[in-house]
Amino acid sequence: MDDTTSTAPLRALVLCCTLKATPAPSSSELLGRRVLSALEEHGVQGTLVRVVDHHVAFGVSTDEGDGDEWPLIRRQVLDADILVIATPIWMGQPASVCKVVLERLDAELGETDDEGRMPTSGKVAGVAVVGNEDGAHHVSAEVFQALSDVGFTIPANGVTYWVGEAMQSTDYQDLDPEPEKTAGTTKTLAANAAHLARLLRGSAYPA
Repeated sequence: MDDTTSTAPLRALVLCCTLKATPAPSSSELLGRRVLSALEEHGVQGTLVRVVDHHVAFGVSTDEGDGDEWPLIRRQVLDADILVIATPIWMGQPASVCKVVLERLDAELGETDDEGRMPTSGKVAGVAVVGNEDGAHHVSAEVFQALSDVGFTIPANGVTYWVGEAMQSTDYQDLDPEPEKTAGTTKTLAANAAHLARLLRGSAYPA
């Protein structure tokens, strides 16, 4: 690792897996942006990509061709130190867009550097979940397991979430002020992710 890399600001990427295309309001995007704001307090620069705004083909390779825009998103994933998956809950499951993202990340299992490590090795991942019924623990468990499989490291308290009362219409973006517990877990996620990312940048996993 050169001095430029070691002293450069940490970078974060939020992949927002809402089913809604821009400019429709999205609770997943709102929570994802709040994670970015919390990360900024720890010197982390970040961006958010709403995946559904891009043509991401079904598949498990790094490039499915025929206009597939995943390679552009993948480049941002590999350039980031921290990846956050922000997803709504639908029928107790991560959104279909989230599952497409995880399937595309499966390709990293077959990509290694000169020392045999996946390109995601040493990168930290967090999860942000919103929904109008219970299921945040199940969704985060599914996403964490997949991210760990493809090389990401999960920090302690690596998820923030909000779930409303079942069968009701209130959405996360309708809440003002934001629930104190969600705001607190967002700050904890950001602090732990930034801390772990700095440690891994300074001391890579063994080859």
